[in-house]
Amino acid sequence: MGGGNHSQALEEKPAIRIQNEVHSRLKYISLAVLVVQNASLILSIRYVRTLPGDRFFATSAVVMAEVLKVLTCLLITLSERRFSIKETVSFLVDAVIIQYKDTLKMAVPSLIYTLQNNLQYIAISNLPAATFQVTYQLKILTTALFSVLMLKKSLSRVQWISLLLLFVGVAIVQVQQEGNKEASVVNSTNQNYFVGLVAVVISCLSSGFAGVYFEKILKGSSASVWVRNVQLGIFGTALGMLGLWWNDGTAVAQQGFFFGYTNMVWCVIFNQAFGGLLVAVVVKYADNILKGFATSFSIIVSTVLSIYLFGFHVDFLFTVGAGLVIGAVYMYSLPKPSSSGHSTVSTTSSSSIRTKEGDVLEAFLPNLAGKKKKGS
Repeated sequence: MGGGNHSQALEEKPAIRIQNEVHSRLKYISLAVLVVQNASLILSIRYVRTLPGDRFFATSAVVMAEVLKVLTCLLITLSERRFSIKETVSFLVDAVIIQYKDTLKMAVPSLIYTLQNNLQYIAISNLPAATFQVTYQLKILTTALFSVLMLKKSLSRVQWISLLLLFVGVAIVQVQQEGNKEASVVNSTNQNYFVGLVAVVISCLSSGFAGVYFEKILKGSSASVWVRNVQLGIFGTALGMLGLWWNDGTAVAQQGFFFGYTNMVWCVIFNQAFGGLLVAVVVKYADNILKGFATSFSIIVSTVLSIYLFGFHVDFLFTVGAGLVIGAVYMYSLPKPSSSGHSTVSTTSSSSIRTKEGDVLEAFLPNLAGKKKKGS
């Protein structure tokens, strides 16, 4: 008996070693995916919004991203039920319609995320990509403050210091940007720096509040990630259509819903719709430090590519400000000492690392993980 157990243990060791190697490899793949998704979304939106010629309606792009997200989540829900249409429909009717009170709770974050999606287009259309990427990290500050106020969470001393560095870094970048513009022909298009700055600040505020509000209503919830995103997507699509009618209704009626759409525009929409879902799944193999590192590295990538793509000018002040932001993001992502009995706010802040669908999923995944541990 003893010999049998010993041989079984020896057989298990190589399997464990292989599993660890796979997990380690997936962490690096996660890093690459997070960096590419963060940087490519900002740069691609900036690119398509500053091209000469017909400009697509940002409100229609927001609606299409919501529709694609809902369809994706429905497909995943269907696959989880072995492609049984009857079982899937029954499940969704119960989760979305019969439990309508639970669904209505998604209206608030959905409204905010729809607003945030539209503001993101406005901000990137009026700000250099690198400046937007740096300034947008203020959402970590707003998320932390809302977490303290609404969830009564505590921050470590390192996290408070990182938030101070974050604010100072963004302030330096904004001061530097007052006297600098992109040097390329992109500047020939109508751009308003103040409008872009206001849009990104409101977007950061909405991101922080929505992420914390969503985490609050998910406490004790057993609904799946995909059902939550279906609920959000239903409201998001309806609210997006309302925004489209209010802002671009007449123009869309005359020129069509897909006016100005190119292959590049479709790439942006797919990136926005699937990027958050993809990262939310991949992030299972990563930790908060890796996510913080990926966000920081994506700022560097965005800045470097902006120099070549948009003629963006980097001087000493921008370098100092961006460096402080990158350091602050990394510091904030560091876990609290294990002696602390409270969950770290970095779990919530992960919901603000990226916009929107990814925000929602990343906020929910840690809760799921915690429940599984309790149940085991």
